[in-house]
Amino acid sequence: MAEQRKILFLSAEVAPFAKTGGLGDVGGSLPKALHALGHDVRVVMPAYKKIEDGYPGVSPLPGLLHVPTGAGYLPVGVFTGKLPNSEVPVYFIAEQNLFNRPNVYGYSDDPYRFAFFSRAALELTLALEWKPDIVHAHDWHTAPAITWLATAGQGDGRFRGISTIFTIHNLAHQGRTNWHIFDYLGIQTHSLAEEGYGEVNFMARGIYHATMVNTVSPTYAREMMTPEGGAGLHNLLRHRHYDVHGILNGLDYEEWDPGSDGRIAAHYNADHIEARIHNRRALQARANLPQRDNIPLVAMVSRLDWQKGLDITGHVIHLLMNGFAGDAQFIVLGTGAAEYEGMFAQLAHYHAGKMTAILDYSAGFAPLIYAGSDMFIMPSRFEPCGLGQLIAMRYGSVPVVRATGGLVDTVIEGHTGFTFQGYSTEAFWQAMQRAIYVYNVDRRRWQQIQHNGMVADFSWRRSALSYQQLYEWAIARTFS
Repeated sequence: MAEQRKILFLSAEVAPFAKTGGLGDVGGSLPKALHALGHDVRVVMPAYKKIEDGYPGVSPLPGLLHVPTGAGYLPVGVFTGKLPNSEVPVYFIAEQNLFNRPNVYGYSDDPYRFAFFSRAALELTLALEWKPDIVHAHDWHTAPAITWLATAGQGDGRFRGISTIFTIHNLAHQGRTNWHIFDYLGIQTHSLAEEGYGEVNFMARGIYHATMVNTVSPTYAREMMTPEGGAGLHNLLRHRHYDVHGILNGLDYEEWDPGSDGRIAAHYNADHIEARIHNRRALQARANLPQRDNIPLVAMVSRLDWQKGLDITGHVIHLLMNGFAGDAQFIVLGTGAAEYEGMFAQLAHYHAGKMTAILDYSAGFAPLIYAGSDMFIMPSRFEPCGLGQLIAMRYGSVPVVRATGGLVDTVIEGHTGFTFQGYSTEAFWQAMQRAIYVYNVDRRRWQQIQHNGMVADFSWRRSALSYQQLYEWAIARTFS
């Protein structure tokens, strides 16, 4: 049994309070899994407009927190609540001018907003009279906390001896701003090679200053160290390679469970895969597709973005719908870039009766697509972890994915799905043909692949055990 640790968990997004992507899922799930292992986890995030307007179960703490900045002390309020179905406390830093806004990101003062949030979160620990063993910071928004602890914080005994973990979810967003931010934070330090003249890059700072660094899959941890995958930070990551680790994100097994999911037409499990047929028919009915039981029903649920490999997808779907691998049906659900929405709308019009494109974000429809489809495609250019393939396997839809990042770490060719290496239409089409051949010719093997995916363990508990080990390494490094 690992020693109980005090973990301060900092994130700009924590589901269900705020979520724009995978970061919010991690913020809402990993702390609960760590708490279940016996750790004292406390989550801190900004109080966005949704919180300020009144959120069920969230209430203000008495008094104000006075946060030191280069412009003097700034008073802030603090709300508190708990992660749903848990005893994990969440604290919300409330500053009317900085955080009480409708969106999480997208403002010109984002670097100052999150620098202030990071500093306030550390100050909160003093007010709570609770000194963490670990500060676990996520993405550039919380890197200022790590930077401050490694520099100015070393001069304050109340903050010395705290280990830090920096988790990279999206390396492309780096939080660049000007050097004046360090005056604001009370930091004196040197420039990094990754920073332009007079510039601060918070993503680079998090990587440079943290005790340990990790990202959300082992393969992506390696890909980040290449010029192609490093978003300009590959040399810094290579410099710290000994401290960089990959830990797969988990899946919330309470939310995503085909045995109890109220959003699907019929419940089933790995031992009764045959009951999926009811979901298939319900999906075909909802998507206005002919009720055919024995042809492959292929699906995609995705943000329609260049990262997702859509420029190699259109031709593959065209071949599929034209019957080059036999009869098939296709459903896509997603919204995003106009050129990809246009592409799918055109394909759906051309292949009416075989294909449906729902160019909208419909979270309630997605579970039925996972539960009713035979195959789930993710031809991503890069994918740090990926959630779609994990849900698809859990629901018995066989993934066909590009072998990159978390996709190659979770989908095993011929065992839980089908993969392709090269980023090309040809490679993608060959993988689709392999999958469809097994579906049409060897139904027993197909059902075994479905079963293998459904029983694979991608729970948050598995991820939490890996983070627990990372914390111990970081603490050992701090006190060595």
